[in-house]
Formats: sequence, C-alpha cells, structure tokens
Amino acid sequence: MTTVNTYPLWEFLLPPSEFGRVDRRATGARGTRLRFADGTEVLDATSGLWNVNLGYGNDAIGDAIAATGRDASYLSLFRYSHDYAVRAAEDLVAAAGTAYRRAVFSTSGGAANDLAMKLARQYAVLRGRPERKLVVGLRGSYHGLTYGAHSLTGEALDQQLYGVDLRNVRHVDPADPEELERFMARHGSRVASLVCEPVLGSGAHPLSDAFVEAMIRLRREHGFLLVADEVATGFGRTGPLFASSRWAEAPDLLLTSKGLTNGSCAASAVLVSHAVAEGFERRDAILVHAETQAGSPASCAAVSATLRQFDELDALAAGARTAAALDALLGELTDRLPLVARTTGVGCFRALHLRDADGDPLDGRAVQGAIAAIRSHGALVYPGPGAVQLIPVLTSTEQDHADLAEAVAEGLAETSRRVGHR
Repeated sequence: MTTVNTYPLWEFLLPPSEFGRVDRRATGARGTRLRFADGTEVLDATSGLWNVNLGYGNDAIGDAIAATGRDASYLSLFRYSHDYAVRAAEDLVAAAGTAYRRAVFSTSGGAANDLAMKLARQYAVLRGRPERKLVVGLRGSYHGLTYGAHSLTGEALDQQLYGVDLRNVRHVDPADPEELERFMARHGSRVASLVCEPVLGSGAHPLSDAFVEAMIRLRREHGFLLVADEVATGFGRTGPLFASSRWAEAPDLLLTSKGLTNGSCAASAVLVSHAVAEGFERRDAILVHAETQAGSPASCAAVSATLRQFDELDALAAGARTAAALDALLGELTDRLPLVARTTGVGCFRALHLRDADGDPLDGRAVQGAIAAIRSHGALVYPGPGAVQLIPVLTSTEQDHADLAEAVAEGLAETSRRVGHR
C-alpha cells in the first residue's frame, strides 16, 4: 500500500516523497546561521539562494520594509508611480554608474529575463528591424523557469516536457568565441539580443576575457543588444557591485535580483541603457509588461535600504576579505585532497569540482553525499555539476571563515574516503 504524504506545502525541485523532512525545514535565521526543525544550526555558505549577501535579519532593511506596511502597504505601477519606486530607481541607476537611464521593476530573475526578451524584440521593431526575433543564450546557463526564461536557460531542465517554445531561442558554447563568431556571421541580422551570465551560476564558470571581447565586438558589428543577467553576480558577489562593470563596454540591459533586496522581497529590475530608452522615447512606445507586485513599496524600500547598507557596512571590502579567505581554503584543499580536481569562480562565488578514484567527476548522488557530510560538520554548501559550490555571505566574520574551512575540510575528507581515494 502506498503511503500518502499529507504535508500541505509543495516544495520546489523535490519529489513528493521528500516533502516535509525536518532536517530541511528551516525555523529561523540570523546573521550567517540557519536553524532547522531537527534542532540543528548551521553556517550558511550558500547565502540563501545566493541572495542574502549582507546576512540574515539586517535591521535597517527590515525596518524599511516594516515602515511601508504602515505608511503605504500597497501602491501600483500600472499607469501610476509612487515615491518609493522613484527613489529606488534613482538609487539603483546611480549605483550602477553612468551607463543606464531607467530601471524597470519586476518580481524575480525569471520574470526579468522574460521582460528583457520582450524589450529587446520591441526595440528591434522600433528600429525598423522586425526580423530580429532571435534571442541567443549560452549552453549551461540558468536564467529561471518562467516560460520565457526556461527557454533561454541553457541547462537541460525538461524544456520539452513543459512545451517550452524554443523556436526563437538559440544557444552557443560560452567557452568557444569562434562558435559565437560563426553564428553571428550567419544569423546576426536576425538576432535581437545576446544574453549572458558574467559567471555561469551552475559550476561557477566565469566568461573568459576573449568571450567578453567577442560579444562586445560582435554587438558593434551586428547591432543586437547585449544583456548581462546579473541576477546572481550582482551586489558584490564577484567583487564589484556588478560584474559587468569590469567589461570594456557596458551591456545594453542589466538584470538584477537576488541581492537587490538582500533576499528580503520578491523583486528584480532591468536597467536600461540611454540608447534603448531613447528608442522608446522617440516613438513614445509603450512596453506591454507589468506585474501586480512589481515595484511594490516594500520591495522598493528594501532596494534603497540595501544600497545604503552596502555603503554603511563597506560590504564590497568585506566581500574582498571573505574572498581572500576562500582563496586560502580552496588552495589548501586542492593541494591536500586528490578528491578536488580543480576550482572555479571568482570573489565569493566559487566551486570545488570533485572526482572519484578513477578521475571521473562525481555524480549527483555523490555530490549530495559530500554536501551532507559538510553539513554534518556544521556548514551548508550548494550542489553544482560534479561540484560543491561555496557562496558565503559577503560580510562573514573571521570566525565564520574558520568554521567554514573546518566543515568543508572535514566533510570532503569523509567524502574522499567514501569514493575510494587513499
């Protein structure tokens, strides 16, 4: 007889048989620590879902959100605006530098990718190029699981099962600038936008300088929009506030979410360059995109408060110290453990790629075993393809660094023995 799981919540990315496990049900969080229903407390080296960059329970951000609940519990951006959204847009555009003119608010990274795809195709029409419908992404990328973002995501995540429309989406190899060159030589006149993560989140793979240079040069040659999906890499995760600020030229659209509100609200934004904004202004064209909760007073207050906290906490400098601690840890583990094949990533966005005794990458089950072993020693890390990923809070303390180093070293030593290394 089949046992029915009566747990009321549908948990993401798990089979129903796994729903409701007490070791996965969090009961609270503060600073860098998570508490679970089984009574355990662990150091969170995943920053939530890579979004709690300043740690849990930041009082200034919490107070800003609470104030809107009393003073402006809901205000709409449908054919209206409000002061919270105007301030947040001003703050965000100013923080991103001089490349951007406006911010369009959304509710998630996936929804922001949908918005950017629509915006790029409409911009092409406004320029008299309606044939530009293709949106190009990168193999191995992740952009979300809404219908548009699911099509753009370059990982195989059951797109066919859900009938995701791939007719106007293409993917190229992020490690092969020459493939991108060949693709654009053949199809560039039909491309509305090229979308990339500056660091591919699955496995923490930074784009090479050669690939970035090729994207920028090909944009000039073929006239498509270059879109930086900084949902994961923004807000200090790789070093600067936005990873693309290190590029020779700014993208036309920049997507941000996750760290935008320190993980406190369902919020995202698309930053729009001067040229793209002017394209809509010249025709006084309406972008047909809107969401009930996009740009809510609470989320906009959180955006402004998060940006203030980055300054007040000197979060980018703190992130540099945490990154240096990661450098030392990853170097020591690579030298000491045959299990560790290599490390990838940058800043506070890193991955340890693991191999078995035959030199093959660990499979998904073995990776989950490594994560469980590390958790048993007091730290939560994130799974990647054949890897464990370390994505700690930027403002982690020296004690946090030491606790993470001990938990990862002990957990990987156990894993090493389990998969047959001597």
